[in-house]
Amino acid sequence: MAAMAPGGGGGGGGGVNPFLSDSDEEDDEVAATEERRAGLRLGTGVGLDPGSAGSLSPQDPLALGSGARPGVPAEAAAAMALGGAGETPARLSIDAIAAQLLRDQYLLTALELHTELLESGRELPRLRDYFSNPGNFERQSGTPPGIGAPGIPGAAGIGGAAGREPSTASGGGQLNRAGSISTLDSLDFARYSDDGNRETDERVAEHEVPLQERKNYKSSPEIQEPIKPLEKRALNFLVNEFLLKNNYKLTSITFSDENDDQDFELWDDVGLNIPKPPDLLQLYRDFGNHQVAGKDLVDVASGVEEDELEALTPVLGSLLPPTLNTPQSDENSLLVQTLEDKISLLNSEKWSLMEQIRRLESEMDFLKNERFAIPAVCDAVQSSLDQPCSKDSTDSGQSTLVNSSDQGKKQKAHLSVSDEVDSTIPKENSSDSFPRREREGIPSSSPSSKSAVHFDKPNRKLSPAFHQALLSFCRMSADSRLGSEVSRIADSEKSVMLMLGRCLPHIVPNVLLAKREELIPLILCTACLHPEPKERDQLLHILFNLIKRPDDEQRQMILTGCVAFARHVGPTRVEAELLPQCWEQINHKYPERRLLVAESCGALAPYLPKEIRSSLVLSMLQQMLMEDKADLVREAVIKSLGIIMGYIDDPDKYQQGFELLLSALGDPSERVVSATHQVFLPAYAAWTTELGNLQSHLIPTLLNKIEKLLREGEHGLDEHKLHMYLSALQSLIPSLFALVLQNAPFSSKAKLHGEVPQIEVTRFPRPMSPLQDVSTIIGSREQLAVLLQLYDYQLEHEGTTGWESLLWVVNQLLPQLIEIVGKINVTSTACVHEFSRFFWRLCRTFGKIFTNTKVKPQFQEILRLSEENIDSSAGNGVLTKSTVPIYATGVLTCYIQEEDRKLLVGFLEDVMTLLSLSHAPLDSLKASFVELGANPAYHELLLTVLWYGVVHTSALVRCTAARMFELLVKGVNETLVAQRVVPALITLSSDPEISVRIATIPAFGTIMETVIQRELLERVKMQLASFLEDPQYQDQHSLHTEIIKTFGRVGPNAEPRFRDEFVIPHLHKLALVNNLQIVDSKRLDIATHLFEAYSALSCCFISEDLMVNHFLPGLRCLRTDMEQLSPEHEVILSSMIKECEQKVENKTVQEPQGSMSIAASLVSEDTKTKFLNKMGQLTTSGAMLANVFQRKK
Repeated sequence: MAAMAPGGGGGGGGGVNPFLSDSDEEDDEVAATEERRAGLRLGTGVGLDPGSAGSLSPQDPLALGSGARPGVPAEAAAAMALGGAGETPARLSIDAIAAQLLRDQYLLTALELHTELLESGRELPRLRDYFSNPGNFERQSGTPPGIGAPGIPGAAGIGGAAGREPSTASGGGQLNRAGSISTLDSLDFARYSDDGNRETDERVAEHEVPLQERKNYKSSPEIQEPIKPLEKRALNFLVNEFLLKNNYKLTSITFSDENDDQDFELWDDVGLNIPKPPDLLQLYRDFGNHQVAGKDLVDVASGVEEDELEALTPVLGSLLPPTLNTPQSDENSLLVQTLEDKISLLNSEKWSLMEQIRRLESEMDFLKNERFAIPAVCDAVQSSLDQPCSKDSTDSGQSTLVNSSDQGKKQKAHLSVSDEVDSTIPKENSSDSFPRREREGIPSSSPSSKSAVHFDKPNRKLSPAFHQALLSFCRMSADSRLGSEVSRIADSEKSVMLMLGRCLPHIVPNVLLAKREELIPLILCTACLHPEPKERDQLLHILFNLIKRPDDEQRQMILTGCVAFARHVGPTRVEAELLPQCWEQINHKYPERRLLVAESCGALAPYLPKEIRSSLVLSMLQQMLMEDKADLVREAVIKSLGIIMGYIDDPDKYQQGFELLLSALGDPSERVVSATHQVFLPAYAAWTTELGNLQSHLIPTLLNKIEKLLREGEHGLDEHKLHMYLSALQSLIPSLFALVLQNAPFSSKAKLHGEVPQIEVTRFPRPMSPLQDVSTIIGSREQLAVLLQLYDYQLEHEGTTGWESLLWVVNQLLPQLIEIVGKINVTSTACVHEFSRFFWRLCRTFGKIFTNTKVKPQFQEILRLSEENIDSSAGNGVLTKSTVPIYATGVLTCYIQEEDRKLLVGFLEDVMTLLSLSHAPLDSLKASFVELGANPAYHELLLTVLWYGVVHTSALVRCTAARMFELLVKGVNETLVAQRVVPALITLSSDPEISVRIATIPAFGTIMETVIQRELLERVKMQLASFLEDPQYQDQHSLHTEIIKTFGRVGPNAEPRFRDEFVIPHLHKLALVNNLQIVDSKRLDIATHLFEAYSALSCCFISEDLMVNHFLPGLRCLRTDMEQLSPEHEVILSSMIKECEQKVENKTVQEPQGSMSIAASLVSEDTKTKFLNKMGQLTTSGAMLANVFQRKK
């Protein structure tokens, strides 16, 4: 048999290497001959080609040589293969070397061999399969080494519990990562995928598998090895894919929820570095096309055959060079085998002793409770359940490894059975009563019974051994975990709790997600009463992880349970057991879980130690408020913060609470801000009131922040922040009023006796939440009614002397607020509205007497409404500020009795008169009309004020009234417009003063824009036509300017008929007349307004005739003016004219009889282009194309 040269191909046995040329083969023959003369020198890389006849492949029964025959020992076959007809022994095959390297866990050496073979083009299937399987490199900490066949460490035999994991073969340690070998690192990546949020640990240690399951596994050759985590994830993916494809959607959803650590939409999440396999149906159909490996075969990617290794061990031991020779391998094998046997024995003892301990504890509880002598029961037949105890009774004093629970936890303790008994019962009972009771088979009795249970003794003479053998045919199983639980009945509260603690972790994963809340009472009860802290911790962990994404109802149920738990166990255990569960999920990937944490912090606040409330819980909520991105979570955080503020009593946390308040008020989410006003702010205000900081710090600080905003916002006010601070002040009004009542001189007299006066329903504004209800803050509605009665009497008859809290409102708060109001920009509608609502709530809360005697006088003192102040700059300055609209809309509208309405009407009339006569800006009056006009209840009142202006003797006042009608028309219904507005405007349009007539034009234009009644529109149209066509107005430049501005404003929104028949033709006429204007300033003014009007109208639908006859000619006239007066406008006009002409030409060609605007033509062109593009993409037949245009039925 010819040997192979180093790195050469096979030549013996007729094997031909297809990867080598003829010249290479000849060179290899020469090299092989020279080596045989010099003697065999085994070195790295010298071996047989895996495809040659001399290969020692474990898949080939003739692998040990061509002369190997069935029945020939492996050593003889190896010798024949190496000796070969008396010649120099043949070289050892590379496959055999690879097998030995994998067996001895020389993985880096095997990887280097694999790399060199790849580079030379001779890949070895064994190494390729091994290193391409990530399952061979999974980290399984705690797995005992070599649970395979005896004497083969690390190579799992058929039925081995540890599988064929090479990472656990030597010493039970982990396979160390080799940073310098990138292949190993990349293989390890499969274990640590980029799913960083994976919550569950997929690693399963060997000792977590129950003993009987491992026994059954080893004894039954039909049972496969335990599923590996990556295999489970791959199968989960394929099963979910199958369910979705076959419309098992609900099952798929449940399956996905039960495997929440896996993303079923992404194959890469599985962690295998292979493409996605075919679906389950394809795998099933293709199953019969593959040869199933026999029981005596092993996948080369996981291990090698035992017989092969036994045959090769002596040969390799003598032939391998020093670098591969392992003299300690035999010793290690014996040591590992011994350890395996010992572990198996100890595990068996452990389970038996644990069973015995449970029984002893049960008997112990029984004897401690009953304290009576146990009568002997003769001839009792022991059941099969007592066998483990009686078998190991002689070893009960030995120290063994006993697991602390049935959960297979890693912690172990050396426990002696006698020590375990001594710790709970007297020693005389432990050494005598219990073993005898176990041996005699006395059944345990419940604590409630007063005597032992007796069974009828059969009148037979059969031996106990025969009875035992006879009963062995009863099919009972007490060796498994579940069988052990079923075989004994809990006979005390403690044993019930222990049993539930052991069973619940196995029950919960198998309950449907939609019904898991049914387990909450059971979990909580067990967690409350279980004696073991670690078991309680596990049960509470199960509770918080019971449902993957709990909805509102499920969260409420869990919170209810947590509160019940807290009430039962007290603050110490709540801190030690419940809070850690919250802390663990504070950054959970699902917002529903974080929401549960936020809600739990508030629900548990009353049951926590006060130090924890103000430190740990407050910090947790602060972190979630600052970092969480979900609005719902932050909203729950705010509500929990409010609850914390109701229980906190550490004054040092006041400033931290204020900072949290400002952060919550500035939150971008409206939900969070609303929750702040409803819960957090009232609770914080209550605490602030107790500390005495409401009037000394909280309200003044917010006022100072508003003043600072106004000072810094001269060029641009931050209205959002202003709204934030002012809304906070508005929410503090109920707390401020409650403080005034509680600190009043009459507070000590407020006793509930006799008939309690009723509070008017409209006495207070509607609160945003119950926490802002004054009666809630005071304590009860009856108590508030008594205080209000005394409050009104005190203000009306006795004054405010000595009433410090109310004097602070009158002397400090109100003056500062009025000063702030004067600094607001009157044109800012939002700011005026905010302050108006603030003063309205303040006055309604503090009452009518307070408003009339304390608030109104301060405003009137500043405004000074009198004819003497017409020429006063100070008076005029105040009247033009926001003080006017806020006083009118925020203070004078609080009460709507007849005298209050008269006061409001008189105030507005005076303001209109004074502003008109002093030629001051009308912005403050306009702001008042806009704010009041938003409420239809004030429309009649405003029309009354305007009619006063219409009939006023001064033309200036009449002119102002005409301009105010423009603001009122938009909100007034058409009936009032027809009955009150239009008659007034018609009256003003015939006013002797031309300025009054011109002032009515914007109001007429607004009516054309908003009203749809034909008769009303005709009246307005006639009036505007009289302005344009009456010769007396031909030279009225200001009138023409006002009409053009009005046309440009209302034209795009006016009725199309009015626009086409009236607006555009008259604009054309005005443009023609302007060409003849001699005064350049007037001509430019009209041209500028015409340009703006035409720009606005160019976006409207304009018919072709109108475009040709009026629109384009008007633009050309305007361009003539702009060429001389404003060249920059002329360029734009030329472009507009060119575009309009082009559109007209296109419409003439495409739609000779059509009527379309410029905008419509643009839309049609775009639609046509898209349609043609779509038609070009269609590849359907003519019949299908015809269906596209059928109407949907």
